[in-house]
Amino acid sequence: MKQLVFSIALTLFTSLIAFSQDSKVSNWSRSGSAGLNFAQSHLSNWAAGGENALNSSARFIYQANYEKGKNKWNTNLDLGLGYSIIGDNKAIKTDDKIELNSMIGHKATENLHYSLSFSFKSQFADGFDYKTDSTNPISRLMAPAYLTLGFGMDWVPNKVIEVNFSPATARMTFVTDQKLADAGAFGVDPAVYNDSGIKTKDGMTSRFEFGGKLVAKLNVDIAKNVNFNSKLELFSDYIKNPQNIDIDWQNMFTMKVNSWLNANITMHMIYDDDITITDKDGKKGPRTQFKEVLSIGIAYKF
Repeated sequence: MKQLVFSIALTLFTSLIAFSQDSKVSNWSRSGSAGLNFAQSHLSNWAAGGENALNSSARFIYQANYEKGKNKWNTNLDLGLGYSIIGDNKAIKTDDKIELNSMIGHKATENLHYSLSFSFKSQFADGFDYKTDSTNPISRLMAPAYLTLGFGMDWVPNKVIEVNFSPATARMTFVTDQKLADAGAFGVDPAVYNDSGIKTKDGMTSRFEFGGKLVAKLNVDIAKNVNFNSKLELFSDYIKNPQNIDIDWQNMFTMKVNSWLNANITMHMIYDDDITITDKDGKKGPRTQFKEVLSIGIAYKF
């Protein structure tokens, strides 16, 4: 089953690239945006104190949509990476995102499509718990990475709302860094050690789940030059603890100043019962993860 999921996902991705790059294929619509955001402060002999700071982030979004007759194919690529440097300290990562979503649909009714949905999520650079250690990564490229493939229905009642429900969804979690896999990071089975502390079995570098997935999207202009985009993902694993629902909720406000300058506020909340986080008191367990970023910079749409 794992090999089948990966093979179908790879076929979908390579087929999308081949078709979307063929200029002779009609019924395609493409759009995208690229942005760079900066914030900087410099202090010299400043009596009130403080530190020099430089914050930067980059974002790239690309959409390729195909529609002909009763069939459609919608794909979205979302990439982001950001760092902050405070004083003479090392650069600290503030944003890191690789996310690819693709959905093939066949019309059932006016607003409803049978759907095959694919998604891939990972990150570019090593991540650290900067409060305790900035040398040993707690996440890396493909550690973790999430690949899902689901069959279900896609409901689009209007131009601002879309809901996709896939009651038959396979999800693979990859942790390709063996050290993280041995520690059982991101829900994979950890390494086995004997009484002398010698490892007798490597930790698993992948984990398979089968369950149901719901994705609800909202994209609406709430005021002149102000857009609100929200995506809520819910996943329940039928095999293990189906009552523990994974939550991934992303929200972004975009305030357009002019054709090339805008301000963004992004908020991202995650809850995954299989991800163990150590709090400030040293207690370990699943936690609600939250990230908020305010950025101002240049943007180019194409």
